[in-house]
Amino acid sequence: MTDTFEHEPIEGYCVSCKQKGEIVDPRAVWTSKGQAATKGICPHCGANVFRMGRTYLHGDQKAPAPVQVLPNNAPKKAKAAYIAAAVTDESFANELGNALKNAGVYSWTDNGTTVDNTHWSNGVHPALEQCTHLIVVLSSFTENTQSVQSAWEYFLSQRKPIIVAQTEAVDPPDALRSRPRYDFATDYKSSFRSLVEMLSR
Repeated sequence: MTDTFEHEPIEGYCVSCKQKGEIVDPRAVWTSKGQAATKGICPHCGANVFRMGRTYLHGDQKAPAPVQVLPNNAPKKAKAAYIAAAVTDESFANELGNALKNAGVYSWTDNGTTVDNTHWSNGVHPALEQCTHLIVVLSSFTENTQSVQSAWEYFLSQRKPIIVAQTEAVDPPDALRSRPRYDFATDYKSSFRSLVEMLSR
């Protein structure tokens, strides 16, 4: 038997037209803090409507872990790097992320080991929004890894800096050819030092 609660309309308040009504095309989403919400369209003016709280659309979904790259006490102009890598480059990506943290640079590492199917409230992973720079770990597997490509496409659309950390002697994708590139395979120490300097500007 279907729960009648599933047929109840989901109402929300539109901050644009100041009216309350049934949300059109409601979608279950999550905020960066792991809180449930519903996002959709205002039936009166067509603006986006956002309502906090769990609804039947969330079903038995578990809340995702909160995502916060920069701590609350971070300086206003603090830099944060999103490290995007293929699953085959997991070890290097984790090592680089830890080294950056030890050097005082905040970072978030996507090493390709998990597929994030979370429907985030703003449409992209919160760390992509929060990070000021993208570091693409370049290897022979990079161009065929969708999560890495999606990361650089988002940063390009936002006109945020992209840096390439090369681990193999391969040509970068066309979209990354003009981006700063450091050869970690040949000289890790000097490449890391240059990378930190770039992130500190």
